[in-house]
Amino acid sequence: MPTKGVEAAINDQIAKEFYAAHLYLSMSAWLEEQNLSGFAKWMRVQSDEERGHAMRLYDYLIEAGGRVRLEGMEEPPTAFEGPAAIMQAALAHEKKVTASIRKIYELADKEKDYPTQLMLQWFINEQVEEEKQAQDIIARLKMAGDSSAALLFIDSQLGSRAAE
Repeated sequence: MPTKGVEAAINDQIAKEFYAAHLYLSMSAWLEEQNLSGFAKWMRVQSDEERGHAMRLYDYLIEAGGRVRLEGMEEPPTAFEGPAAIMQAALAHEKKVTASIRKIYELADKEKDYPTQLMLQWFINEQVEEEKQAQDIIARLKMAGDSSAALLFIDSQLGSRAAE
């Protein structure tokens, strides 16, 4: 059973993952409004992934004998400056999530909660992938510059992302 401190930290992380799901869904809606359906699909799949992360933590806490407490969340932004700004915001958000997961890992280590440490290893690996994906898209957008054709090409590529 997780300690009270670890349980609280996991509950906080569940809220952060659900917020990320809402943030990416909000980004997806805005991108649809801009006729960038490939970017929108990519963000929608990302939203689904974040919800899956929240549920993975939720399930772990229940299985480990902890108590889930679903906390409220703030409303995500609904207006953005463009695809590059969205991807920069997504990367910044993923870096916050990475830092949060590392703090939980450090707390679990301090409290000798080995099962939680093992579970969190999956999240640590996942965050490396999450940050890299955002960085790669940002790099492509920088290469595209002001080219509408290049932007539409990237949009087309991102639209092929399938749910995992």
